[in-house]
Amino acid sequence: MSEVAELKKLVKQLQGAANPADVISLLNKLKSDYQITETILRESKAGLAVGKLRQHASKDVSDLAKDVVKKWKTQVEKAKLATGGGKVPTPSSAVKAKGSFASPAVKTPNTPIAASATRSSKTDAIKGGTSDNVRDKCIELIYDGLALDSGAPTDLILKRAQALEKAVYKNLGESTTNDYRQKIRSLFVNLKDKNNPSLRESLISGELSPEKLSTMTSEDMASEERKAEDKRIRDQNFHNSLAAGEQQAETDAFQCGRCKQRKCHYRQAQTRSADEPMTTFVTCTVCGNRWKFS
Repeated sequence: MSEVAELKKLVKQLQGAANPADVISLLNKLKSDYQITETILRESKAGLAVGKLRQHASKDVSDLAKDVVKKWKTQVEKAKLATGGGKVPTPSSAVKAKGSFASPAVKTPNTPIAASATRSSKTDAIKGGTSDNVRDKCIELIYDGLALDSGAPTDLILKRAQALEKAVYKNLGESTTNDYRQKIRSLFVNLKDKNNPSLRESLISGELSPEKLSTMTSEDMASEERKAEDKRIRDQNFHNSLAAGEQQAETDAFQCGRCKQRKCHYRQAQTRSADEPMTTFVTCTVCGNRWKFS
C-alpha cells in the first residue's frame, strides 16, 4: 500500500474517532511514522483533517494536533529547500552585508510559498482578473482572507477567490449591489478569522465548494468552538427565561453532579413537538449547577 493510501486510511479513522484517547493515538502515529511532503498532504487530505483538530474541545488533542501541523510544516519546508523551492526571501533575509542587498527572488504563480501572517494580494502581486473594478477589488479582498496563513500556491488561492466571488455575483443577480458588497465583506471577515483556520483550508483544498460557501451565513461559517459556545449561551438564556417565567418546584429527587447535594428546583417545558417527552430543567440551590434532560 502506498504512503498516500495509508494516510487516507488513517485520516478516515481519525475522522470517525469519537474518543479523545483514540484521536491522540492516531495523531501520535501520524506524527512519528510518516515523512510528509506537500504532495502527500494534498492527495491524502491529512493536513486538512489534522488542522481541524487544532480547535478540538480536548486540550490534549488540540495541543498534539498543533504539534503535528508544526512538524509537517517543517518537513514540507525542508523538502522545498532540498529541491530549490524554499521560502520566498523577505527584505531582511535579502541583505547580504551592511549596505549591500541581493536582488529579490521572483515568485511564480504556481510556486508554493511559506505561510505568512502578512501575505495578501498586494504582497503576492495578485489582480482580480475581470473588467469590473469593483469585482476585482472584491476578488482581491477574498484572496487576502484566504492567503492569511496559507502556504498554498498563489494561482490556487486566486482560482478559489475568483470562483467564490463569481458564485456570489451570480447568486445576487449578477450585479455589484449593496447586498453583493455586504456578502463579500461577510465572507472576508469569516475567512480571515485566525481562530477558524479550517474554513480557509477547506475552501483551498476543495473540500468545501465556492458555491456552497457563497450561500452560508456567518453562523454556518463559524468554527466548531464558536458554535458550541453560542449553543451554550442559548441554552443558558433559555433556562434563565424559564426560571424567570414561573416559580420552580423544589425537590430532592435529583442529585447534583457537581456538589452531590439533593436540594434542587426544577421545571418542565415542552420544547419540542407535542408527541416528544417534556424537557426537565434542574437547578441546584446549593452550588447553582444547572442541567436538563428529556
